[in-house]
Amino acid sequence: MKRKMLFTLLMLVIFRLGANIPVPGVNKALLEAMFDANNAGLFGLFDMFTGGSFSQFTIFALGIGPYITSSIVLQLLTVAIPALEELAKQGEEGRKKINRITRYTAIGLALIQAIGYTFGLFNGVLSDNSIFAKIVVVLVLVAGSTFCIWLGEKIDQNGIGNGISLLIFAGIVSRIPTGISNAVKGLISGNLKIYAAVIFVIFAIIVIIGIILITEGTRKIPVQYAKRVVGRKMYGGQSSHIPMKVNQAGVIPVIFAVSLLSIPMTIAYMTGTDSGFYKFVYKYLSSSGNPGAYIYFVFNILLIIAFTYFYGQISLNPTEIAENLKNNGGFIPGIRPGKPTVEYITKVASRLTIVSAIFLAIVASIPTLLSKWTGLATGFGGTSLIIAIGVALDTQRAIETQLVMRNYSGFLK
Repeated sequence: MKRKMLFTLLMLVIFRLGANIPVPGVNKALLEAMFDANNAGLFGLFDMFTGGSFSQFTIFALGIGPYITSSIVLQLLTVAIPALEELAKQGEEGRKKINRITRYTAIGLALIQAIGYTFGLFNGVLSDNSIFAKIVVVLVLVAGSTFCIWLGEKIDQNGIGNGISLLIFAGIVSRIPTGISNAVKGLISGNLKIYAAVIFVIFAIIVIIGIILITEGTRKIPVQYAKRVVGRKMYGGQSSHIPMKVNQAGVIPVIFAVSLLSIPMTIAYMTGTDSGFYKFVYKYLSSSGNPGAYIYFVFNILLIIAFTYFYGQISLNPTEIAENLKNNGGFIPGIRPGKPTVEYITKVASRLTIVSAIFLAIVASIPTLLSKWTGLATGFGGTSLIIAIGVALDTQRAIETQLVMRNYSGFLK
């Protein structure tokens, strides 16, 4: 356990070191001028996943964004394409093949994004505008993104928790000191009122508690097993339950919603900041535009709800649960086995999904609006909180599972 935790920490340190190494040939003065206050909200989505690497145009500027986008595409195609659906049903071997396809697709997307950023958005901040210099920058960005994916997979294999999620977590929490520093400076200068900061802190604590309660919440469906006589012994008769998590999908819907909303802005960046398409996206589809902030707010809620339902459908199979209960002599009290059991589990799952989807949508959106109302720029909002807390809880469960496995034989003795 100690080795796994130290290995995970080392990978995260390497990730943060790489996040501060700039790509070759970048003019820092021009880069800082480009990322002014007017564009902070627009670039914030990318910075959230990369921990500031995007705004500093470092070797990890693309981060694991291409891998997340690739995962979204493969998840959606698995439902639509029978060949991928068959791979998903093949267990461990099928999962390995899907992961391999996801990695190759991510590298292809990274190459496209690297070309777009180098020849588009960041073209004006490069000291050397020769084709060779730009090719070097493209290769460095693709290599950096591939290395981030490799770091995440190494954490999965030799560390604790989900590697990709932990890299996102590291990027989010790395911005907390900056947010605190900005708040203190605002209080000292008088730009930030004390009551606004207190309201924000109280609301943040309430949101954190709510996220933990929803994430850890479980609906226990009672199950009774019939008594069976085998030879001279009697089996069964005991009571149990089916644990159904309130937030079955975890932080995946939030990550996927943010990733999809960032696609128009990614394309806009590639066309250059002076293009008409960029100005249109900035005004109508960005979180800092007007009326784009409200349009973004609505789309963010709708996408989170849609992905929560989508993941609830693919992660829970009521028919399989009902069949397993029937085969093992189990039944839900008051519910007949077979189709009535399937309908009951489906109804319970749907109600839980409604609660989870609405909660995730509200929490992901409200803190951002509160930050605008109070004027407190923390550098992270509800989406970041959901992801960070969800990853922290998942990692805690992974550690507890490892501890149980480690001491299981001793426990029996």
